[in-house]
Amino acid sequence: MSSADNRFSFQRFISIIKKEFIQVKRDPISLRLPFIMPVVMMLLFGYAVNTEVDKIPTAVYDQSNTEESRAFLDKFTESDYFMVYETVQSEDRIAQLVKSGDAKAGLIIPEDYSDKVKSGSNTEIQLIIDGTEPTTARTAMSSGQLIARGFSQKYTAERLMKYGITPDKLTGISLKTDVWFNPDMESTKFTIPGLVGLILQNVTIMLTAFALVREKERSTIEQLIVTPIKSSELILGKLIPYIVIGYSGFLFSLAMCIWVFKVGIAGSVGLLLLLGFLFVYCSLSIGMLISTFAKNQMQAMIVMVFFLLPSILLSGFIFPREAMPEAISYLGYIIPLTYFLDIIRGIALKGIGLDYLWKDTAALLGFTAVILFIATKRFRKSLD
Repeated sequence: MSSADNRFSFQRFISIIKKEFIQVKRDPISLRLPFIMPVVMMLLFGYAVNTEVDKIPTAVYDQSNTEESRAFLDKFTESDYFMVYETVQSEDRIAQLVKSGDAKAGLIIPEDYSDKVKSGSNTEIQLIIDGTEPTTARTAMSSGQLIARGFSQKYTAERLMKYGITPDKLTGISLKTDVWFNPDMESTKFTIPGLVGLILQNVTIMLTAFALVREKERSTIEQLIVTPIKSSELILGKLIPYIVIGYSGFLFSLAMCIWVFKVGIAGSVGLLLLLGFLFVYCSLSIGMLISTFAKNQMQAMIVMVFFLLPSILLSGFIFPREAMPEAISYLGYIIPLTYFLDIIRGIALKGIGLDYLWKDTAALLGFTAVILFIATKRFRKSLD
């Protein structure tokens, strides 16, 4: 080889650059990724990552129903920390709304509230708080107490002259807070059950998508196509092992949740295991669908990042969905993990059953059926 061949050639160098640009141009994902990723990341982290909770849905039971009680309610809702979700007629209804997750707090004004305020006696208002989301619970507790204290001071100043009450006789209005399901508002009890669902989703999707795409790259599926095996037999035969692996991972994560982190299951373990199997099937369907779009493992990884990142941020795994803008919060409804988080936290922390979780179960079942149908149809088409 001559010394001229060893020298750096700008002509060859430019040729390589041109070749790579041509390759990138042929790969739409690589071409669009530098522009799509910043938009997605900025929008998600800019709007979804928010720990400042407001407009907490609150069920109100006003047993007094007087001018004085309505004045307190007006002050309560004017703060923007609380939003009246429903005005109820019993404490049982408040319990139903808090257990179902429709209301995150419940305000109970006693029947003798107006009489005690007028007489200058101490009166106590009860604020029930759903403790399953510690961030929301802490906001509800601190802001509720602050509102009650501020209203008490303002109200006493306005009413002193009207009712002829001397300052030494007036004891004010106090707010009694009662945190349900997680009295100490421990973040672990919120995070760990959610982590079980997140691990289940990520592991199952990654295993299924990578396995099917890897076979596509190695052309081993084409070798099976020429055999007498039917497409339905091939699809089911290939998916069953990943169902077993994914469900085993779910059981292992659940065991760690109970025995390592000491987060017990307050409700039915059997129901949780059954719905966990449903979510395994749903996650497997998502992995299978991803594999039908991806031509190689790199593309599968990119598609998974675009799916898994929003599912972490928008499902309520870390940040309360109540803290997100309404439009961003609605995006969480198209993510199956959102419903499974409600299920696992509802069973583990609240001890509730299908009578409260049937909507989440129906949504998860619907997602599974639709995604599995589309994935199977696309996979069969690729086989044909």
